Amino acid sequence: MRDGVPPAFVQLASHPVRWSVLQHLARSDRAVSELTALVDEPQNLVSYHLRQLRDGGLVSARRSSADGRDVYYAIDLAACEAHLRSAGGALHPALALAPAPARPVVARSRRRPRVLFLCTGNSARSQMAEAILVQQSNGAVEAASAGSHPKPLHPNAVRVMRKRGIDISANRTKHLDELASQRFDLVITLCDRVREVCPELPRHPERVHWSIADPAREGDTDRASLPAFERTASELETRIRFLVHQLAAPPHRRLEHATR
Repeated sequence: MRDGVPPAFVQLASHPVRWSVLQHLARSDRAVSELTALVDEPQNLVSYHLRQLRDGGLVSARRSSADGRDVYYAIDLAACEAHLRSAGGALHPALALAPAPARPVVARSRRRPRVLFLCTGNSARSQMAEAILVQQSNGAVEAASAGSHPKPLHPNAVRVMRKRGIDISANRTKHLDELASQRFDLVITLCDRVREVCPELPRHPERVHWSIADPAREGDTDRASLPAFERTASELETRIRFLVHQLAAPPHRRLEHATR
């Protein structure tokens, strides 16, 4: 870095529109039309700034599996974390940020947060997410999962979880109607299709979308699709690591973040 020139991350993220886009994507994957409404700027301007963020490696895009005309944008929080640590150190060694603890403590003095993961079949993504959240929160967060069209548990989901020391082989897949009357603090849709049919739940929990491709569609056989399941599990582990930190924050801090 040349003297007087801020790190590339600082230059990229400091623009007000790009910073606002990053804040909204830090909460949920979004289509460009949603971001346009959220930041209250013309779509061509938002698309321009999204392209800048993608070129800078802070945001990725994936075409919707529900409507191929839509594209979902997602923030790379791990990349942002690394850039922020580096930017602090570039200003002064004492400002280099230490990595956050892998498993923050969710205070047990208050009611356990309840999170519901939804996908189409409840056979892979949502089952894996449920198990990973329970593991990463040390049981301080209560997790559940369901699907709009349940299918049998996928053997590759069992395999990749077993490699991580988690046994989900006895899990039962469920229709989202089974849980529709229960109270949740957060509902996370992992499938673009189920996002469009997700019913309103009691007490209107916050809804977040993570646009994650179905790993079962990436191979003709279980053996062929296994690498896709590994990638999906790794992505879920990263996203959930940041989610646990969010859930560990005091309720008023979580609310502030959600309403930005």
